Amino acid sequence: MTSNPSLTVAVAQMAPTVDAEVNLQTIARLTAEANADGARLVVFPEEAMILASDVPDLQTAVADAWPKFVARLSALATEHDVWLIAGGYEDNSSPRPFNTLVVIDPTGAIIDSYRKLHLYDAFSYRESDYVTSGTEMPPVVMIEGVAVGLVNCYDIRFPELSRDLVTRGADALAVSAAWVAGLRKEEHWSTLLRARAIENTCWVLAASTSSEDCIGQSSIIDPLGTARASLGPRGDGVIHQVISLDETAAVRHTVPSLANRRIISTVTIEQEA
Repeated sequence: MTSNPSLTVAVAQMAPTVDAEVNLQTIARLTAEANADGARLVVFPEEAMILASDVPDLQTAVADAWPKFVARLSALATEHDVWLIAGGYEDNSSPRPFNTLVVIDPTGAIIDSYRKLHLYDAFSYRESDYVTSGTEMPPVVMIEGVAVGLVNCYDIRFPELSRDLVTRGADALAVSAAWVAGLRKEEHWSTLLRARAIENTCWVLAASTSSEDCIGQSSIIDPLGTARASLGPRGDGVIHQVISLDETAAVRHTVPSLANRRIISTVTIEQEA
């Protein structure tokens, strides 16, 4: 009997700074650590490239840092023979860059990217003041037999985005975030991650920054909503997990909520006067 694919994944947590080169050094160290423990995919947080909110001239900083960031990720992927997903700010020749996730394969090729769709204009914060929103849904990328959908931070609050990714075949959601701390925010983070895993019976790979204003608490959650590995609120670190699609299939057999969906369209008929 042929089994379904499996993939050893790593989620990396870090505290980005305003110094893009320092951040790249941290990314390099964590990638090497993940690779040493057998990871084939390493997921990094949103803002791994640079801490945008503390940069005085973001447009100039991004124009310089973005191409270096992507080039270094490509070199690291090739050096360690791993897939990388990481978040940075993509130059678009305006004062408001894109908040972009890139997917790079072990040859160093950029396989896909995703410009953040839902900007964090909530809790008295306005990401749209310094970021341009994307206009396309995130991709699903096939990584060594496992389909991975991209989610960027605030996106996790919109269940239809995650459901769309799973409907398009995603076995796992890679969530890159800089989850800002605040009242009940830690509970929101853990609850939303588990909810997306449970309702979609999929894996969730959640990489969060541990910078001063963010909560950290990166985690890997299975299709039943159980955290298989997690990190605390502070510091850098890497957690690992084997994503088994046999396990996913078993969960979906026991809890066939995707197969049992009944979407009924309602049509309003205007009566003639």
